[in-house]
Amino acid sequence: MTTQASQEPTTASPLTAAQEWRRRWPLVLAAAAGFSFHSVMTSYAGLFIGPVGEEFGWTRTQVTAGLSLSSVTVTLLSPLFGVLIDRWGTRRLALPGLVMKSAVVAGFGLVSGSVSQWLLIWFVYALTSLAVKSTVWTTAVAGVFSAGRGLALGVVMAGTALSQIIVPPLGNWLIGEFGWRGAFPWLGFGWGGVAFVLCVLFLFDAHDDARKTRAAGDEPVRVDLPGLTIAQAWRDPALWRIAISTFVMMLFTIALVVHQIPILVEAGVSRTSSAWLASLAGAAGIAGKLITGRLLDSFRPNRVGGITLGAASLGFALLLEPLRTPAVILAAMLINGYASGTKLQICAYLTSRYAGMKYFGTIFSIMASLIALGSGLGPVLGGLAYDWHGDYTPLLLAGIAGSLFSAALILGLGPYPDWDHREAPPTGGG
Repeated sequence: MTTQASQEPTTASPLTAAQEWRRRWPLVLAAAAGFSFHSVMTSYAGLFIGPVGEEFGWTRTQVTAGLSLSSVTVTLLSPLFGVLIDRWGTRRLALPGLVMKSAVVAGFGLVSGSVSQWLLIWFVYALTSLAVKSTVWTTAVAGVFSAGRGLALGVVMAGTALSQIIVPPLGNWLIGEFGWRGAFPWLGFGWGGVAFVLCVLFLFDAHDDARKTRAAGDEPVRVDLPGLTIAQAWRDPALWRIAISTFVMMLFTIALVVHQIPILVEAGVSRTSSAWLASLAGAAGIAGKLITGRLLDSFRPNRVGGITLGAASLGFALLLEPLRTPAVILAAMLINGYASGTKLQICAYLTSRYAGMKYFGTIFSIMASLIALGSGLGPVLGGLAYDWHGDYTPLLLAGIAGSLFSAALILGLGPYPDWDHREAPPTGGG
């Protein structure tokens, strides 16, 4: 594997990765906390599918339909919020967004047996999620990190793995103590409150740096970062490859995350043990994000990303009926946690390198629309597979094929532009 040194931008006085971390680690901490809260409902979904369906007499497709509605809403509105991020910065969206989303998550505990009401609260949840989705946190960090961008994004994305570690056993305990309704306020106000405090203290991006300079009476600083225009990005084949690959990976890996506890229970694993296995997968996800982040900073990112995404196919395969034993199930959960947990990180890193940072918020918000669409369709796809076939075999087989297809798209990417020289050579397959 060749090093990436020839692709790295050079500047008159570049900061080293260590210098970037010394200056900006509190921002990374706040962004990771915010992203972890954004992921709480996805991590909790596998636990409330059963209790909600049993109490209201709903199918799994009906229970997960709210996730799909939420994702479609985010898909449609994400580009608008990307423009707002590029114009205002991340702090002005994230702080009110965290407050509103905390309240809505807590409000899930008040739902009755009406499917319409269930879908309505998911729609409101989607609106609040727009202000705290992945684009907010990745833009904040990618705009101030360059040499250490891969690892910094890895730590931010580890927030979702942290949620996956803590929420399954915590949610299972909360359900046991307070019921599935009582668990929602604890997750909403508790987790959301911690994220809000950290963001109030530390979430300051490049836009905030410019505002601080102006407030000090110094020469006004305009946030002028290099990168593709929106029109150029729309025509760029490399970005299309990244977008399609990420959509396919989200479709199947989120389906697996949401349905993993039912899959494990059907394999003979107890509900409590299933929750702990899901937590273990989250721990593997943190390792995957940190290791992948370091590798992205050191080697050809398309090779790192392609190999990592392709490895997810093995995790799907090991959960198939003829293969799964307790040891194999454990291996499958670790592989899935490690490999599939890096998909957003790989997408954000590659997008920032191939598109630049000039309109990163807007461009990545379009990526986020596809991410949200895949996230929403995936759980329903898993529910339909179960309702139609009686088990999750079709989902697992499709996940194998989807992972390999996504990996091939990323492996075919060529070198990315040297943005410090404001050059944008053709990218794409190569």
